[in-house]
Amino acid sequence: MNPNRIAAIVILTVLGIAATLSAAYVVPEGRQAVITQFGRPIGTPVTSAGIHVKMPFIQDVQYVDKRIMTWDGFPNQIPTRDKKYILVDTTARWRIHDALKFIQTVQNERGAKARIDAILDAIVRDTISNHNLVEAVRNSNKILEYIEVKAEEARKRVASGTLLVAEEEEITGEIEKIQTGRENLSGMIAKKAEDELRDFGITVIDVQIRRIAYESSVEKKVYERMISERKRIAEKIRSIGMGEQAKIQGKTSRDLQRIDSEAYRKAQQTKGKAEAESIGIYARSLSQDRKFFEFVRTMDAYKKALKDDTQLILSADSGFLQMLKKQP
Repeated sequence: MNPNRIAAIVILTVLGIAATLSAAYVVPEGRQAVITQFGRPIGTPVTSAGIHVKMPFIQDVQYVDKRIMTWDGFPNQIPTRDKKYILVDTTARWRIHDALKFIQTVQNERGAKARIDAILDAIVRDTISNHNLVEAVRNSNKILEYIEVKAEEARKRVASGTLLVAEEEEITGEIEKIQTGRENLSGMIAKKAEDELRDFGITVIDVQIRRIAYESSVEKKVYERMISERKRIAEKIRSIGMGEQAKIQGKTSRDLQRIDSEAYRKAQQTKGKAEAESIGIYARSLSQDRKFFEFVRTMDAYKKALKDDTQLILSADSGFLQMLKKQP
């Protein structure tokens, strides 16, 4: 065989293999492809996974992600409408909905994230600055309803005397009513961001306020105010507790005096009745025999007058000693 023919066949074979490899490309799952010719996108994006064909050598393939991606913002210090400086940390989910427009405008994911950084940071700052701090913290006014119910229960218990006045203060306080709420703020940020990013082929799925914190100097003042408020309430509770203690001690003292007085009265009544009965028995016994009565009375007189250390000087015919002179 002619060597030139063999060389031509080999060259054609190599060119055919190279053309086949250049013409075929694979789109993985979760990715989409845009065909470019001399650097310019042509046709529509290829979104189905598998093997596809393009013009060899003069066309290239650019892959972009079609999965949901996340964006994490840098925590920024933002002043709220009520002049409170806070650190706001946000996150978002986004995806590429128009790969052709995406490549024409931002070219790749790095360029897209740079655009998202600039747009979302500005929207978050504007939205937070136009609302009070409480709007970015709470989602509803349920806490106000709860406090009102508890306050009503506390008022009833205070009226009935089962709850101290100081305890009522523990479940009351000045809590601002919200008009928008945290979730609605996140929705507003996502809507504004989607409107601005749509021209770049990007769809914003949602935006979440991940963390809110006071700036360090403000946080210190807040803690100091909280500690001062707790101390004030504690002092009030102690003061009312001491008042209640005095009331209880006074009532206890009055009850003890009343019990002692009642016991003394009953004891005196019992003693009086016993003495009356004793005197009655004694009188009845003595009235039956005059000499016995005289004897008993004389013995009582001796008992009272003649003590161990008593000395008496009496005459021999003294009537006081007549009972001792009598012979048995």
